[in-house]
Amino acid sequence: MSDKELAGKVAVVTGAGRNIGRAIALALAEAGATVVVNARANRAEADAVVAEIVNKGGSALTQLGDVADPGTAEALAALAASRLKRIDILVNNAALRNEKPIDEMSYADWRAVLAVTLDGAFHCSKACLPWLKRNGGTIVNIGGMSAHIGSSGRVHVMTAKAGIVGFTRGLAHDLAGDNITVNCVVPGAVATARLAGTVKPAHHLTHGAILGRRGSPGDVAALVRFLAGPGGRFITGQTIHINGGAYHGS
Repeated sequence: MSDKELAGKVAVVTGAGRNIGRAIALALAEAGATVVVNARANRAEADAVVAEIVNKGGSALTQLGDVADPGTAEALAALAASRLKRIDILVNNAALRNEKPIDEMSYADWRAVLAVTLDGAFHCSKACLPWLKRNGGTIVNIGGMSAHIGSSGRVHVMTAKAGIVGFTRGLAHDLAGDNITVNCVVPGAVATARLAGTVKPAHHLTHGAILGRRGSPGDVAALVRFLAGPGGRFITGQTIHINGGAYHGS
């Protein structure tokens, strides 16, 4: 692929302060896009991503906010529109992955996860849509392997991520006439930084990659970059798994 195949384009990446979201923001910036970096509340993390992009010669802006709130989605779109005059790429990455067995889960626990993962993708897609339509844009939704194989203590997470698959397919149909591609990227076990004391997800212990290693955030980001670029323009409505062959392992 070209070194700057996304030059002149603007990308909005939610949940971009760390891990996979951060890697996606960096990869799109490396490809030449100006990136709006969203994080829920941690300004230091978001600003650090922006600084890293700028220090490498790229361009980026920070916009904090919880995408479960439609006001945050509107603010993201408004920032890109007012400062950058366009939106070409939306990556719906923001998600909560809390673990709790169903008999201990409250409705508030359930709604908190679905609100960020599923409602957030809806809010951001709606807010960015008028701008994405102008130039035939790209939406990439980030899914989750547990939604496809099952896992304990994650019924809310799996429901939200399974919903993202349906959301992707529906959007692909609705937006095809506007030349907007919509795909879902489903990472497997990825080596990401976790908060101290966080338990490793159960499905990471049972579905190891046959390639013999965990994925990196950069592996996922490279696929998102491809889908956002010229090589991905005939790919839409797809759920693409990037897990090192985990479904063939044990």
